[in-house]
Amino acid sequence: MIRPTEVHPRAGYRIWLRYSDGVAGEIDLSHLAGKGVFKIWDAPGHFEKVHITSHRAIAWDDDLDLCADALYMELTGKSLFRE
Repeated sequence: MIRPTEVHPRAGYRIWLRYSDGVAGEIDLSHLAGKGVFKIWDAPGHFEKVHITSHRAIAWDDDLDLCADALYMELTGKSLFRE
């Protein structure tokens, strides 16, 4: 299973990710900023708290996380599962 190994915040509500298969790149999350639960990113310094949880999610706190698998598919345009 491909897993996220690094995540770093970038300006403009973007994150840079690296996965265990070597795939790396930046994902734009600005379309989520300011909406619903993502309003928390508007608080100074909160977006910069992004990290990888023990269950492989990309998270900011206990109430806000994104599926690392979905982000991988967005980044690469391919499935995580070997066919």
